[in-house]
Amino acid sequence: MPIYHQVALNIPLFKLMTYRHDEVLAIGTRVVVPFRGKPKVAFIWENQVEPDIDESKILPITTVFDNEPCVNQDWIELLEFTARYYHYPLGASVFTAIPTGMRKPKPLSYPVVDKTFQLNETGLSQKSPPEHHRKLFALWQALIAGIKLTAAKNIHERATCYLTKWQEMGWLNEVSNQNINPKEGAVKLNQQQFDAYQAICDSLNTFKTFLLFGITGSGKTETYFEVMAEVFSQGKSVLFLLPEINLTEQLLSRFAKRFPDISCAILHSRSSDGERTQDYLAALCGQVQLVIGTRLAVFTPIKNLGLIVVDEEHDSSFKQDNELRYNARDLSIWRAKQAQCPVILGSATPSLESFYAAQNKRYQLLSITRRAKENARLPEILIDNVRHQKLTEGLSERTIKLLQQNLENGGLSLVYLNRRGFAPALFCGDCGYSFTCPNCSAKMVLHRSVRHLRCHHCDHQIAIPSFCPDCGNTDLSAVGFGTQRIEDALKKIFPNAKIARVDRDSLSHKNDWQEICNKINSCQLDIIVGTQILAKGHDFKQLNLVTVLNADGSLYSADLRAREKLFAELMQVAGRAGRDKSAGKVLIQTQLPDNPIFHDLQRQDYISFAQNELDSRRAFKAPPCTYVAACRADAPQLDDAMQFLRDTITQITLPENVYIYGPAPQLMVRLSGRERAQIFIESTQRTLLHNTVNDIAQVMEQLAKKRHKIHHAIDIDPIEC
Repeated sequence: MPIYHQVALNIPLFKLMTYRHDEVLAIGTRVVVPFRGKPKVAFIWENQVEPDIDESKILPITTVFDNEPCVNQDWIELLEFTARYYHYPLGASVFTAIPTGMRKPKPLSYPVVDKTFQLNETGLSQKSPPEHHRKLFALWQALIAGIKLTAAKNIHERATCYLTKWQEMGWLNEVSNQNINPKEGAVKLNQQQFDAYQAICDSLNTFKTFLLFGITGSGKTETYFEVMAEVFSQGKSVLFLLPEINLTEQLLSRFAKRFPDISCAILHSRSSDGERTQDYLAALCGQVQLVIGTRLAVFTPIKNLGLIVVDEEHDSSFKQDNELRYNARDLSIWRAKQAQCPVILGSATPSLESFYAAQNKRYQLLSITRRAKENARLPEILIDNVRHQKLTEGLSERTIKLLQQNLENGGLSLVYLNRRGFAPALFCGDCGYSFTCPNCSAKMVLHRSVRHLRCHHCDHQIAIPSFCPDCGNTDLSAVGFGTQRIEDALKKIFPNAKIARVDRDSLSHKNDWQEICNKINSCQLDIIVGTQILAKGHDFKQLNLVTVLNADGSLYSADLRAREKLFAELMQVAGRAGRDKSAGKVLIQTQLPDNPIFHDLQRQDYISFAQNELDSRRAFKAPPCTYVAACRADAPQLDDAMQFLRDTITQITLPENVYIYGPAPQLMVRLSGRERAQIFIESTQRTLLHNTVNDIAQVMEQLAKKRHKIHHAIDIDPIEC
């Protein structure tokens, strides 16, 4: 008699698929099923179900990986919530959350760890495996005989998963191989750090969200570490999320010194598929106490989760901007509630969403207002009005003078410009023609060193043209400044200085970042030219001068969050200066010196900026004072995308207190050859918003079946508004 199961498959359908098997399979088991004539990996999501289709059409499950640990119920609930909240197919959500190695229809090689196991009383009462399973039977007999088995030394690698399964069933006790005391090596916290540490420790084993607002260099990481030590001493695990891959190595180095005996898994996009899969499986099997990673690590199955830390929580990198559009920061809070543990959101410039939640007492605000090192002070911030100045390759006279002085004094300087390439545009001075991407509503960026124009959105590239296609003029001008152009200019101005550029182009290989860090830490550089890669969380002791170029661009943006992003960016990059004994100085070039954002920056007064910005958001009923979702459509022609959204709206009956705005073109209308439009749904009640979005999603699904050229997507809590 076949048993029917519903499985999660990596398909864009808002339903589970039904398959049959001769036995009942445990929920969370990885299997292989036929789908459209091909073998596909799936996960058992429900078992012993009543089929709602003709039973003769139900296909069999072809392979069951029954020697692998099942994903646990907490992980299943996390993915169900994620799919439901972000209105995304459950199966596709599941396969977003797992590494590439688990998506292939073949057995997994589980990591072997140095763990020692022994049967307990419950295990001794169990029936032994059948004798024809020789290795499994021999393993059981060794345990029955009272032999302590160390997985990495005494048994075959594949047996590790059986030991893990039996441990999950409560049949085995793990015998510790090391006497680990995570509290050894504790640093002395100052009073503000200690108060924050104590408040968080008082809430261990309960759910609470803490917003740790600490100025740059205030020692937030040391505070995290001391709380983590308390969690580790209780035998529990920690999830530590970072916005950028480049922050991982620095954190790991500090972590290795503080917790040399704690097992760790590292999950980010620069890990190879094999490394990522092995670390993911190690976490699944309970072989690690710490998981460090970027946003995707939020989905890692972790046993005995006791703490979640989201560092630089304001960073937009925690928001996925395509397919499953989740926010790892927000999912971390949900996971903490699920695990009944505290979550720490740390930042020197908290997101307005988090600051607003702290004001409304949903989060507990913890403040650290002075730098951790006794002699370290916040840098002096100077505003350089360049409105009527003649600049030398984008550099003001005052900037060049400060760089010269710092070079003579043996200091390290950072020239910050968040625009890579040589120049943002190539322009014809005769007819005004500028080279734009044929696929996107964006200028092609000049990369002179490799002699091409490149679109930074779709990566379309062409050789640098020798004449204007409109008028034939051969005198084409590079307009604006990128990091490559500034690097070239500085090398001419300071020919004896050791200068390096740090941006996505210069860090194309896996070890490039570590090489740069080694040069900085060994005082082999005088000036660094860098983008926002250098603005987040780095601690370079000798860096004492930061100059910021082209700081005004965001102030002209139509993006609701443009001012918030700019303030955070400038505060963060300014915070890189003067973190050790030498005094820091920051010079910001601007043509809008009277803008209030620069007044708050000079005072380094985040609270004032946040309050003013929140007042503005309240006046316009904008996030975080209201809840928003974006429903988007794209097509080869903008009119088709706009009409698709109009037709969607006409079939929706809006409840009271829910509002729809649009349709309207997106800020970047054309991307990768497709024209894009959107509508916004807004409400002060989250439930009403989601109910409306759910209705819209169903209408969009139906309309899309008849209009195959239309793509559509839903973005809950969008970053771009």
